[in-house]
Amino acid sequence: MTRTRWGRLARIAAVAGTALTLVGIGTPALAAAERQVYVAMGDSFSAGSVVLPQSDLLTCARSAINYAGLLAKQIDVDELRDVTCGAATTSHFTNPQKGIISGTNPPQYDALSADTTLVTVGIGGNDIGLVGLATSCVNLLPVGASCKAANTTGGVDKYATKIDAFAATYGTVIEQIRQRAPRAEIVMVGYPTGIKSGGCWPLVPVLPQDADYIQANIDRLNARMAEQSAAHGAKYVDIRTPSIGHDACQPIGVKWIEGLIPSVVNNSFAPLHPNAAGLAAVVPSIRKVL
Repeated sequence: MTRTRWGRLARIAAVAGTALTLVGIGTPALAAAERQVYVAMGDSFSAGSVVLPQSDLLTCARSAINYAGLLAKQIDVDELRDVTCGAATTSHFTNPQKGIISGTNPPQYDALSADTTLVTVGIGGNDIGLVGLATSCVNLLPVGASCKAANTTGGVDKYATKIDAFAATYGTVIEQIRQRAPRAEIVMVGYPTGIKSGGCWPLVPVLPQDADYIQANIDRLNARMAEQSAAHGAKYVDIRTPSIGHDACQPIGVKWIEGLIPSVVNNSFAPLHPNAAGLAAVVPSIRKVL
């Protein structure tokens, strides 16, 4: 064979080798990089507490149709690790959480790994006691004591102070996730509109000023989450805006979050929490940022 032919064969072999490398033949690392692993972290608003069907009723009250489950199907991930859990706080990201009825949810950070490609996080409401605030504001009489007044005595807003002090924790969470899952896209998911301006006493039995106080604190927590997301390179998903007009004051079939007495026909058994429609409504907002 002539030297010219040997040269041609060598060039063909080199091109073929490059092509095989590009399509990933014989390159396990590239194949692994293409695998999509989604980890969902958070509290009951992410878990979909007691929205049927449940995938984990006794430990975390986790719904099989929460936004993580719906999103995973829509974007066709290879693996979903859903560790969201009712009553979770950020302390349960590093520590195990005792089940609501039985069992134990492992530390949520444990679900993260080097092959994680997407992480969603919805947390903070239990850390600062949002549901507790809402229940403390229940007032069966229109002339009762105001919870806003009780929480802002002396010109100091107790809940605003709590939220501002907690804010940096969001940044810590983002950095902890990045350490454990350096390739992952991190998406922080805010809280929805809970109650309309002025409320709707007695349908949701809180005084008008207290309804506005509750929502103002939800908004404040969302704002701090958005600020920390921007500061630490994560994406923030606004659920507050698209859920306006779907708060607990709205009729059955319109509301995305339930009042003190859940309307079970909306597929929700948890007071002051999202129903099935509210969980599904989160998915388009997340997809917009991906």
